[in-house]
Amino acid sequence: MTFDPSHIHFQDLGSKGRYVYAADGKEAEMTFTKIGTSQIIIDHTEVPTSFRGQGVGEGLVLHAVEAARRDSVKIRPLCPFAAAQFRRHPEWQDVLAR
Repeated sequence: MTFDPSHIHFQDLGSKGRYVYAADGKEAEMTFTKIGTSQIIIDHTEVPTSFRGQGVGEGLVLHAVEAARRDSVKIRPLCPFAAAQFRRHPEWQDVLAR
């Protein structure tokens, strides 16, 4: 299987939301909680073993970063994986909540 980031989908769940990548009967997700209209907290990322090492988790976080830029929202990455991605990507600092 080759990871295709165009297969990541957004689900708005009211005060929460998630980005989902599904393939081969498996699902990876990154969940977040909305804090008003100007901030989200990324609270969980889960990637099945079969997807690891393909950029799936990074792709999930990147989708949130791109949406944050588009919507003028800041991100607070409480999830350890998302926080690590923000440390690896200094170009994402513009959407990082301080």
